[in-house]
Amino acid sequence: MCRHTRADSALRDGDRPLKARARHCVAGWLETRRVFELAPLSAVPADAVERLLDAAFGADRHGRTAYRVRDGVDAEAGLCFAAVAGDALVGSIQCWPVALHGDDGSETPMVMVGPVAVSPAHQNIGIGRALMWRAIRRAGGEEGVTRIDGGEALMLIGDPDYYDQFGFDASHTTDWRLPGPFERHRLLARGVVPDVAGLVGPRRPFAQRSKSA
Repeated sequence: MCRHTRADSALRDGDRPLKARARHCVAGWLETRRVFELAPLSAVPADAVERLLDAAFGADRHGRTAYRVRDGVDAEAGLCFAAVAGDALVGSIQCWPVALHGDDGSETPMVMVGPVAVSPAHQNIGIGRALMWRAIRRAGGEEGVTRIDGGEALMLIGDPDYYDQFGFDASHTTDWRLPGPFERHRLLARGVVPDVAGLVGPRRPFAQRSKSA
């Protein structure tokens, strides 16, 4: 069974909760006031992205549980963006095809959001928020693009106080497990998320899922 988290309980703007409307107003303000531009991450050299990630998270970041969750899968190119100020890469976001492998035998496609990296020299000017909203909108099929498979169910590992503004919380992840250590309150989800116990890990190709169904 799937449930909507609180940020997705209303579909029409007139019915949208006040807090959700405020989030979208902030996102719109950032679009018009920012001093950086968003571009597909594929337009940026891969080594520049790696240097940014090292600066934001440290060179030992590959040992984190988040890397095990998405091990062996390629990022969703349509959900990966760069923030560029002039010729400098100042932020990036990557998203990954994962799934909740339920203890009941189910497999629910989801999208893992992150890492979201911002240059230490460009903090607190809205880069992370702009990247997050762009990925969320694209995953959900907004901005005239096709919805990404699993895009209605987003998950991440992160600070709940920060990601609450994007509609992420831990209300439906209580029975989820990850392939490594993690803090329970930092396992967050948004959207139509599976309400079953299971392990979050790399998503199998559709053909493999069909054979096992």
